[in-house]
Amino acid sequence: MKIMDFLDQDSVIVDLKASDKKLAIVELVDVLKNKKKVKKTDEVIDVVLEREKLGSTGIGQGVAIPHGKTDVLQEQIGVLGISRKGIEFNSLDGEPVHIIFLLVGPVEVMGQHLKALSRISRLFKDKFLRQAVRSATTVEEVVKIIQQEDNY
Repeated sequence: MKIMDFLDQDSVIVDLKASDKKLAIVELVDVLKNKKKVKKTDEVIDVVLEREKLGSTGIGQGVAIPHGKTDVLQEQIGVLGISRKGIEFNSLDGEPVHIIFLLVGPVEVMGQHLKALSRISRLFKDKFLRQAVRSATTVEEVVKIIQQEDNY
C-alpha cells in the first residue's frame, strides 16, 4: 500500500491556519467537502474527535494522525496538513504538531485502514522526511517527497 493510493495532490495543505486540534481537524475535513468527497462533514468531524477522546493521535516528533471510520464514506481518504507555527495536540512527547495526516474511511475496511495507518506512521518516523515535508513550500514539493518515499 502506498500513501498516494489514498492521498492526492488536492488534499495537501502547506500552511494550515488552525490554531488548535479541533480547528485543524475541521480545516482538513473541509478539504474533503470542497473536493466533494464527503457531504456530511459534521459526522466525519465527530467520528475523528470521538477517536481523539480515546487517546491523542499525536504520535510524537511533530506528527499527528487523526483518524476514524464512518458510514458516510465509500473509500479511504487522506488529507495532509502542515502547520508552520505548530498546534497543541496532546502528543505523546508533549511537543506541538506540525504535520497532521487525517485518515478517514468506511467502517467495513478495517484491515485496509490499519495498513494505511501503519504506512503513514512508518513514513513519518523518518526524521529527514519530516524535515523535508515541513520545509516544503508548495503542494507539489510535498507530493514529490512522499512519492519518492512511496517507492521504497
